[in-house]
Amino acid sequence: MNKAPFFEVIKLPKIEDPRGNLSVIENDIIPFEIKRVYYLYDVPSGAERGGHAHKEQLEFLIALSGSFDVVLNNGKDITRITLNRPNVGLLIPVDVWRELHNFSSGSVCLVLASATFDEDDYIRDFDKFMLFKN
Repeated sequence: MNKAPFFEVIKLPKIEDPRGNLSVIENDIIPFEIKRVYYLYDVPSGAERGGHAHKEQLEFLIALSGSFDVVLNNGKDITRITLNRPNVGLLIPVDVWRELHNFSSGSVCLVLASATFDEDDYIRDFDKFMLFKN
């Protein structure tokens, strides 16, 4: 019996054109209003990003360039997703630990967030995350 995943991979519209492709993100594509946009780039070889969970904030990650792996842990299951196409994004719900690994040279990770930065929303210690989940 297959259970529903605790994340969602969302394919974005892709408008193909010989002059270059275009993808669009609108409010009906992701299930939250975008309050913050940031991006990760020039990540050194072997470096990791993430290493936290959010109590209330949703995030949508896209590999605008290159590739990277996202390791998700909901306290019971662990899943690795490789993002490597700019028209595919990963919706990460609340209460999910995330780590980003294996950044390729020149990769850019775009993050759309449902809230502005609030340190109190972060769980940055994995043991505390597990206590929070239980």
